[in-house]
Amino acid sequence: MDGMFGDLFKMLGQQGPDAWFQTATQLALNVARGDDGDPNPQPRERQRLEEFAPLVGRHVDALFGVSSTPEVTAVNRTGLTLAALTQWKPLLAPLTDSPPTLDLDAVEGGAMMAQLAGSFGPLFLGFQMGSVAGHFSERAWSLAALPLPRENAERLLVVNNLAAFAQEWSLERDEVYVFALAREFVASLVLSQPGTGDALRALLADAVREAAAAQGDILTRLQGMINPDNISAFMSHPESLLDQIELPGETDATQAINAAAAALGAFFDAAAEGITTAILGPRASLGEAWRRHRLSDARGEDAAAALFAISNQGPHHEAARAFVAEVIATRGVGAFSALLRVDGLPSDAELGDPAGWFERVSNSPLA
Repeated sequence: MDGMFGDLFKMLGQQGPDAWFQTATQLALNVARGDDGDPNPQPRERQRLEEFAPLVGRHVDALFGVSSTPEVTAVNRTGLTLAALTQWKPLLAPLTDSPPTLDLDAVEGGAMMAQLAGSFGPLFLGFQMGSVAGHFSERAWSLAALPLPRENAERLLVVNNLAAFAQEWSLERDEVYVFALAREFVASLVLSQPGTGDALRALLADAVREAAAAQGDILTRLQGMINPDNISAFMSHPESLLDQIELPGETDATQAINAAAAALGAFFDAAAEGITTAILGPRASLGEAWRRHRLSDARGEDAAAALFAISNQGPHHEAARAFVAEVIATRGVGAFSALLRVDGLPSDAELGDPAGWFERVSNSPLA
């Protein structure tokens, strides 16, 4: 047994401090390629998407009173997965800085087991992140599926996923392309703003600390694996430890990030619907299909949100849609230019008080 543990410690020591992310990347790409090999988008579909981009870009610029380059890159699932891993890494890295420990002093061989648990902790995060990132791209259209701060304004769309969505819901591809472009362009503009990004990172720092309890739960389960037979089973199927890992309970931190994420998502939806209507006319079936997709066909996106202690389902999303609708009805969509500032995100209490939110952001020194 000592020899086996010695080999494991040697292996982990050789992998370096970034081993958890290498593990995540390898697993994510394997999942993303899927059974079909993850084909590239058809040239004609990519060209059609690129043709709409300048028109959608002008509408987004007019919405915020800015000027941006209307560029979009058509990718496959692998492309989106790699982008997601890059964007998520700095947000999840704190979980590897102080891995939880186990008190196994009273257990025979416990000191060695505790050392193994501490070494494996970051790798468990890699297993989880890799699996989630790979499944995230199975149906997600773009990074806009999660309202997380972005390191850059790059816009990527999984054309094959858009085409599959259009076919599944009997929609015209052009309307799906315009809606997806609008949602991604708006999200990219908002989430790449320094002020908005800083505000989200502050909320996520607290929420991710709450999510760290899940990693502790994983390590605690190692206590049942202190004999060679169980260790061998674990080494064959390490992902088994990730079963039944749940979101932390509702706290001030999770309420805050859920309110901000839900409000951003609801605004991205409303802005995309408005831009699509302006370009193509009303598309009621499209809006309904998108909402039903988010409720029933977005399990990979929901799991990805859970990494950050964000819940993509629940009453706070209904509250956010009502919040956005009331602000647009009473103040106009331009009121949401406040989301480009560090103090623009609504709190949990403000989701139920749109007038109070507007009063605060309107009288802000940054307004």
